[in-house]
Amino acid sequence: MEALKFVILVAAAYFIGNISPSILLGKARGVDIKKEGSGNAGTTNALRVLGKKAALITLVIDICKGALAVLLGMKLGSYQIGTVCALAVFCGHIWPCLYRFKGGKGVATAFGAILAVNWQVALLELAVVAVGLGLSRRMSVGSLLGAVAFPAICCILEPEFIWIGCIMAVIVVIKHRANIQRLIKGEEPKMF
Repeated sequence: MEALKFVILVAAAYFIGNISPSILLGKARGVDIKKEGSGNAGTTNALRVLGKKAALITLVIDICKGALAVLLGMKLGSYQIGTVCALAVFCGHIWPCLYRFKGGKGVATAFGAILAVNWQVALLELAVVAVGLGLSRRMSVGSLLGAVAFPAICCILEPEFIWIGCIMAVIVVIKHRANIQRLIKGEEPKMF
């Protein structure tokens, strides 16, 4: 019975991750966000392609779906199931089967999931991302700094989450490889 509960909750988390506000908002305007801008179905590309309002809606929904998946896993299962749900919702956002496995980079969804696991870790992560963004004016730099710092923050404040934290951090870095190449060439656009 516990194994069935685990499978159902993790699968539900993955499909919650499949909810893509930027894709839906783009479709409502006749725009395929996966073919515009960076081709990424996340907040930054929504800002560039669809504007501030769409970006804000995307950000809020992506954060909320991350938190919702983890809270359901913890409430209906256990802490351990909730942490696996964090990884599942994150992967569901990045590789949504409903959208041919082409989603966003997972940063906002990861933040929501982490917020539900441990709000202190989430706020410290947010501070690291904000410093990176503020100094560079590039969201990719903030996201990458947050990813690199995440395992260390987990190690100190939420050691039980460390292995999932490491997996999430590695995936975020891999998903930003094009950004890294543009940063090296000095071609990464600034947000402001």
